[in-house]
Amino acid sequence: MNKIPMTADGAIQLKEELHNLKSIERPKIVSAIKEAREKGDLKENAEYHAAREEQSFMEGRIKDIEAKLSKAHVIDIKAMPVSTKVIFGSTVLLINLDDGKKVTYKLVGEDEADLKIKKISITSPLARALIGKDQGDVIELKMPNGITEYEISKVKYE
Repeated sequence: MNKIPMTADGAIQLKEELHNLKSIERPKIVSAIKEAREKGDLKENAEYHAAREEQSFMEGRIKDIEAKLSKAHVIDIKAMPVSTKVIFGSTVLLINLDDGKKVTYKLVGEDEADLKIKKISITSPLARALIGKDQGDVIELKMPNGITEYEISKVKYE
C-alpha cells in the first residue's frame, strides 16, 4: 500500500471534516429522509430523492476521507530538526531572478494543495525542483515561455 504524504495540519483538517460529516451532517440527512418518507409516495417525492442523493455524495466523501487517512504518512514539520534544506512541509520564500518578484509557498500533499493560500503539491514541477535544495540555491524551472530561475531566499519549518 502506497503511503500518501500529508502534513499534520492536513491530517487534522481531514479528521475534523470526517467528524463533522459523521456526527452532524449524517444525522441531518437521515432526519430529512425520514421526514420525506412520511410524506407518502416515494416515486414522486422530490425531497426524498434529493436527500438520498445528498446522502450518497456524503457517504462517498466519508469513504474517501477514511481511505486517505488510512494511507496517510503524517509528517509534522515542526518536529523536524531545523535546517535550511527544502523538504516536504517546509515553507519556501523564492525570488524570481528575472523580475525580482518574491513569492512564498508551502510544500504539502496533493489533497492539501491550494494555490490561493500558497500551498503547492509536492508533485508539482516547482516543488519537485525545490525538494532537497538548500537556502541560497538557484533552481531552473521550465515554463511554457522559457526557463525561469528562482533563488531560494529562505526556508522555514513551520
